[in-house]
Amino acid sequence: MNFEFKSEYKFDDLVEIVKILRAPGGCPWDMEQTHKSIRSDVIEETYEVIEAIDNEDTELLKEELGDLMLQVVMHSQMETEQSNFNINDVCDGICKKLIIRHPHVFGDVNVNSTADVLKNWDDIKMKTKSQKTQTQAMQSVSKSLPSLMRSTKIQKKAAKVGFDWENVDGAVDKLYEEFEELKEAIANNDKANQYEELGDVLFSAVNVARFLDIDSERALYDACDKFTDRFSKVEKLATERGIDMKTASLSELDSLWDEVKIYK
Repeated sequence: MNFEFKSEYKFDDLVEIVKILRAPGGCPWDMEQTHKSIRSDVIEETYEVIEAIDNEDTELLKEELGDLMLQVVMHSQMETEQSNFNINDVCDGICKKLIIRHPHVFGDVNVNSTADVLKNWDDIKMKTKSQKTQTQAMQSVSKSLPSLMRSTKIQKKAAKVGFDWENVDGAVDKLYEEFEELKEAIANNDKANQYEELGDVLFSAVNVARFLDIDSERALYDACDKFTDRFSKVEKLATERGIDMKTASLSELDSLWDEVKIYK
């Protein structure tokens, strides 16, 4: 295959390389892939970008952004082969969206704050998507999002039309109310209701986080790390004291946990 090797490649080269990989005589694996077969790759690459950001690793971020860009080009090439759209159509669409949703930059709209910008963005988004009600705006929130993130977005859309607590106290009271309903479902051994009430507890907890301006997804992420770190210290302490965690009583393990928690 005739291919020009370069010392530096650009975006158009990536598009061409993917085209070659998918074409007859290219890579058998790449040729077999479909949108659904590499669906999880998009998710995986996105989280690897996030990890690079969290670790403040610039070199890794550059690499992971390339991997994520490959996914965009790959999916676009699949549609190009079906004569539906190509990567230029994708670029055209996002450019037009950015211009339309920034009338204070590319038009004659005046804004005084970030809040004004966000309000305009939402108003324009609803108009361009032909959404006439806030329910339609809620329904447009992707169901593929992590549930904590999806909950936050839905709650914010409800709040935009005044369907919200006046302050965090109302959100906290609602969390306690839902927790009591969960306890009642547990006491009644009502499995179906336990499922529903637990969902309500989680949704209410996200609402509290929203009022406190806390990213619930990030908070749970850090809580997982904290638990893992403390557990490792408990395990180490148990080993040092000759305690078998598998046979130790819960009170023994809880005592070790409290000891580790004090010296965190």
